[in-house]
Amino acid sequence: MVLSPLTPNDAGAPLIVAQGVRKHYGSIRAVDGVDLEIRPGELFGLIGHNGAGKSTLFKMMLGLIPATSGEIRIGGAPVTGRGFRAVRRTVGYLPENVVLYDNLTGIETLWLFARLKGVALAEAGPTLERVGLAHAAKRRVREYSKGMRQRLGFAQALLGKPRILFLDEPTTGLDPEAIRSFYATLRQLRSEGVTTVITSHILAEIQERVDRIAIMAGGRIQASGTVQDLRDEVDLPLWVSVRVSKEDFETVRASLSHLQVEAIEAHDDLVRVRCRREAKMAVIEALARLGGRIRDLSLREPSLEDVFFGFSD
Repeated sequence: MVLSPLTPNDAGAPLIVAQGVRKHYGSIRAVDGVDLEIRPGELFGLIGHNGAGKSTLFKMMLGLIPATSGEIRIGGAPVTGRGFRAVRRTVGYLPENVVLYDNLTGIETLWLFARLKGVALAEAGPTLERVGLAHAAKRRVREYSKGMRQRLGFAQALLGKPRILFLDEPTTGLDPEAIRSFYATLRQLRSEGVTTVITSHILAEIQERVDRIAIMAGGRIQASGTVQDLRDEVDLPLWVSVRVSKEDFETVRASLSHLQVEAIEAHDDLVRVRCRREAKMAVIEALARLGGRIRDLSLREPSLEDVFFGFSD
């Protein structure tokens, strides 16, 4: 039986499942054996370089292009089956390159998409307001900036109150304030039970904003999990930094001499210590025993960019 995305049979069951998915164009393997599970209500990030296969995988998940082999199911429905029609009505999609009609106004654009989706025209105004475009509702799209066009594209994806969102590089062209507002909207949607899959190659932007991440390279999923899961898996070193007086540099060095640290660097009043994760607490405890000599302490975990290159190199 095909299940509605709104009422999965098991709260712990994945909503989106890809098994052995491949898409080949002659000798080019755009997607080459992807296995992936995304849970209901999850904000899921799919990251990778341009050309990694992210957009191709999205289009197969939406049923826009057929897979060469493998299967994708959403809400229990194979995307190639007749039952996917009902599921697709609950899906919103923002493509990487938004193409809009320049001669239409913002509100007319949403009216057009509302008619295509069978959505009440009355949704258009509140949706424009939700993405911060109410003030430009009657301006023609040709007068919109790149960021405004992107927000209008996001607005059309939100029409019909979708339960699943596929957003392909959605923050392209957005300024920092608009990016913050965009992710605030995604958090609100998540609280309403919406499942969102977002692609991005701006790793620092999504690092603290998604529940789980999959790293894609060469058409394959290299790793998936929370950011912390991936940090643990790739096992990169981290940095502990302390501020001390220069005359205490050697005291700091001596306090760490019995520990497994990879490097100690000193510059001005800053001492930076690189160590493996398993030595982290021992290093912090040794530094804490120096008491008042330590004026400040900070910890730098590997960034998502560090993790990405750790898996893709």
